[in-house]
Amino acid sequence: MFRQAKWREPLIFELGVKGRRGFSVPKVDEEIKNAVGNVVERIPENLRRVELNLPELSEVEVVRHYTRLSQMNYGVDLGVYPLGSCTMKYNPKINEELAALDDVAWIHPYQDESTVQGALKLMYLVGKWLAEITGMYRVTLQPSAGAHGEYLGCMLIRAYHRFNGDLNRDEMIIPDSAHGTNPASAAMAGFKVVVIPSNKDGCIDLEALKAAVSDRTAGLMLTNPNTLGIFEEHILEIADIVHGAGGLLYYDGANLNGIMGKVRPGDMGFDIVHINVHKTFSTPHGGGGPGAGPVGVVEKLDKFLPVPIVEFDGEKYYLDYNRPNSIGKIRSFYGNFSVLVKTAAYILSMGGKGLREAAEISVLNTNYFLKLMENVRGYDLPYGSGKPRKHECVLSAEPMRRATGVKTLDVAKRLLDHGLHAPTIYFPLIVKEALMIEFTDTETKENIDEYANIMRKISDEAYTDPSKPLSAPSNTSVKRLDDVKASHPRTMCLSWRMYRKRFKGAER
Repeated sequence: MFRQAKWREPLIFELGVKGRRGFSVPKVDEEIKNAVGNVVERIPENLRRVELNLPELSEVEVVRHYTRLSQMNYGVDLGVYPLGSCTMKYNPKINEELAALDDVAWIHPYQDESTVQGALKLMYLVGKWLAEITGMYRVTLQPSAGAHGEYLGCMLIRAYHRFNGDLNRDEMIIPDSAHGTNPASAAMAGFKVVVIPSNKDGCIDLEALKAAVSDRTAGLMLTNPNTLGIFEEHILEIADIVHGAGGLLYYDGANLNGIMGKVRPGDMGFDIVHINVHKTFSTPHGGGGPGAGPVGVVEKLDKFLPVPIVEFDGEKYYLDYNRPNSIGKIRSFYGNFSVLVKTAAYILSMGGKGLREAAEISVLNTNYFLKLMENVRGYDLPYGSGKPRKHECVLSAEPMRRATGVKTLDVAKRLLDHGLHAPTIYFPLIVKEALMIEFTDTETKENIDEYANIMRKISDEAYTDPSKPLSAPSNTSVKRLDDVKASHPRTMCLSWRMYRKRFKGAER
């Protein structure tokens, strides 16, 4: 799967000595032993485990092994994590502490409403706050992630047109710079995807949009700022074009970090908004979750939102299921509650002024980095030359590739040798050899200086000694992967057993 290093961290199953123990199980009295025995007897013999082959280690060996593994990993708590479109910013630890409280961790969605009034109040308020921040009428907290919110948004668009008898509206317009989940979500909801190009400024080509809309247009999915980090300055005209054709505007909230508190999607003309609260409003993003992607809508779409909606009658908070035009549920219960707790804590601690400052600093950091990268050989800033960026920017290493053979992938691998996490690469697809970088509002000037300095050093290497970036990484525990081999089913390692069989006897 990869070029063998002279050393690798052994698997936990390769450690230990027979008879060594880290924990002694207390004796079980006969009553419990008999009860367990009776349960085991009812399990079919072919389903019973014959033996339990666990590694035999002391407690200190286990602690040291997993501590070493954690030190080999990289996270936002250790350094810069500049993934474009992902907003991997540091999140206050107090929010994690609050989400871990027993009152949060141990409540259950089947409890009677009278016993979870605090939780219902929190969800009610979070919905109100997010509606105010985005300029929407009402928000549902159900979606489990951003793409889940996108799917819900598409389903709401479909429900709206069907309710109005517009059964022929089966086309969703999406810019060529969009997040890949946009066309996927639209297709899953049953729409045909119509892609329109960006103009030289990196924004939607208005003439192409005018040509694309018709009586089959269901809506337009758009993020603003877009994936190039450029604000769609003609957004009001875009909204007029889509609304004039009878369509709806959907706002992909992945890039909300660059405008929150400054401008609201609802004021731009959007009808539906999803918010990645696990990115913009606290909760470490990545690693598969948990996430949350609340969706807000304008008043005319309110009746289609999933059930239940948390309401307040002046005395108590309750769950409203009496919504006959609702599309139903898109997941169980009410959303990922622990993530919503962190969202509430973040909004309360930041306040309106703090949210605005977070957006301002994220924009400042991006444009400061771009200033540092001016005139650095091998890197180019395509689209919208001279335009300021918002929360992120997209550089191109295409000039470097043409001149030296060093590609964006090589730059990303060489960053690892310097202890830095690589940015998002090869996205958006409209930029050749793309490096998509977002420093967010939590990075310091010194960290941005260091990152730009290393990017400059890699450029110098590419033009003087390209073998270094071309062979990178050279000082990580795993060397450069053979990308084709790594994804081939004959060489994939999907379990520790496969790994041990393939690399049995490898030098440590």
